[in-house]
Amino acid sequence: PKTDIVFLKVHKSASSTVMNILFRFGETHNLTFAFPQGGGYQLYYPHHFMARFVQGFSPRSPRRFNILCHHMRFLQPEVQKVVPNSAIYFSILRNPVQLMESSFVYYKGASAFSRVRSLQEFLSQPYRYYNPASGDRHYARNLMTFDFGFNPDGEVSPERVQLMLKAIEASFDFLLISEYFDESMVLLKEMLCWDLDSVVSFPLNSRDSSTKSPLPDSAVEKLKAWNRLDWEIYTHFNRTFWERIERDIGRERMRREVRALRQRRAELARTCLQGTGSVAPKDIKDSSLRPLQHGGARILGYNLKQGLDAELERTCRRLVTPELQYSSLLYKKQFPSQPP
Repeated sequence: PKTDIVFLKVHKSASSTVMNILFRFGETHNLTFAFPQGGGYQLYYPHHFMARFVQGFSPRSPRRFNILCHHMRFLQPEVQKVVPNSAIYFSILRNPVQLMESSFVYYKGASAFSRVRSLQEFLSQPYRYYNPASGDRHYARNLMTFDFGFNPDGEVSPERVQLMLKAIEASFDFLLISEYFDESMVLLKEMLCWDLDSVVSFPLNSRDSSTKSPLPDSAVEKLKAWNRLDWEIYTHFNRTFWERIERDIGRERMRREVRALRQRRAELARTCLQGTGSVAPKDIKDSSLRPLQHGGARILGYNLKQGLDAELERTCRRLVTPELQYSSLLYKKQFPSQPP
């Protein structure tokens, strides 16, 4: 199994669920994480990543960390200073239309969204609300482009788009697609030589469907145009995702693997969870398993069954521990003398 990993955690793209998978794998195999200085949760995002943002990094010591997966704005030369040369780089993408709808609800306080009542209102005159000079502009336009380190307000010429896609391909070994999450997990398992249980997960940081609203077709077209750079990244890598599956796994085996993954997830849900799945924040009985609530979103969580034996309880708890709590726990393990 591969143990040196860089995961670019793209916002609002099921990346918290992927992070839980990496946290569990790292903890099980005693791997080290490149934590933000002082045990924070982001690597000084939205600044471009610098090696000195990492707790325990020193330019004088050759120490490298196994897993880099906290939110950052990608800058490969700096990333290379903190992980081994053998590290596998991957990320996950989401359809920019749904991504922006999610971003709008989640980052309601961002300057571009704070004065509008709806996403349609924003799209009717985006430049009235959007200021390219404001520090939190990236939540409102080409968020994936920004996270990959590029300029979200860059011009959209075919040459520039090609350069950007080539740069991403040169840096990353593969990109997952959140709309095809289960297929993505099979691909991840294949690329990292992991076993099935390492990539099984329950959805984390997902929001209650009551805050989701379908968008009219006119808004969808406006969203694609407004997030044109993201749209170019998404359509390109969605295509290469399926090409890779055809080449490395094949559709028939993929179907079998996805079925096995879903069966295992259902089995773990029956074993671990009270009820059939996620619950509203107010219904989470164990406060240590309550996810951070943000913006206008209601972030769901889980209740564990009572009376599980110790080993099983631990496995189940890890599967449903929200990102911030899990990150703190691992930080304390890695730096026992430094309170976060």
